[in-house]
Amino acid sequence: METSKVVMCVVVSLLGLISALTGFAAESNKIEEYEVNVTTSGSLTRCSYPRSMAYTLGLNSAVFLVLAQIVVSVGSGCFCCRKGPSPSRSKWIISLTCFIVSWFTFAIALLLLLSGAVLNGERTEDSASPDIYFCYIVRTGVFSTASVLSIVTIALGIVYYLCLNSSNQNVGDTRTVANQGGGIAMGQPQIPQRVEDHYCS
Repeated sequence: METSKVVMCVVVSLLGLISALTGFAAESNKIEEYEVNVTTSGSLTRCSYPRSMAYTLGLNSAVFLVLAQIVVSVGSGCFCCRKGPSPSRSKWIISLTCFIVSWFTFAIALLLLLSGAVLNGERTEDSASPDIYFCYIVRTGVFSTASVLSIVTIALGIVYYLCLNSSNQNVGDTRTVANQGGGIAMGQPQIPQRVEDHYCS
């Protein structure tokens, strides 16, 4: 494997790993029910949320995921304006499939990370009903799901990059037998003329 490909895979893998680890860390630091302060004033119920470490961790995870996706996309280039040798048809289909699926998982992971981070920031929510109130907290597994999707996104991105940048090495390597000097010589056989002896009588 070429050095540039190795460097690309290492960089993207490192960014994806950091994104996944910070996502899992955000899961373990998200706001719990007992941390929400509920106050009632007349007909108004207020839910006060403290700022959690999940806020910063979730945002950092989203940033590293975006960086990884940008790096692998720029390094791979687009399908329509690529220069140089093209991959085989099978690898092109694999790369296109990975490209589409990776952007789908990327969008879901980014949405989960950003929404989870925002809901773990310091804020207050009011409820106009004095009898029924609901203080929403991020459900268990939101950050973990986003982290797993981040890993899947990076893995698909690497496969997409490698398949798209692998050319068919056998194309153009075949040569004709004539060019190799192995052709059959064509021509008329050379038969020596018969010399007749004339004797003097």
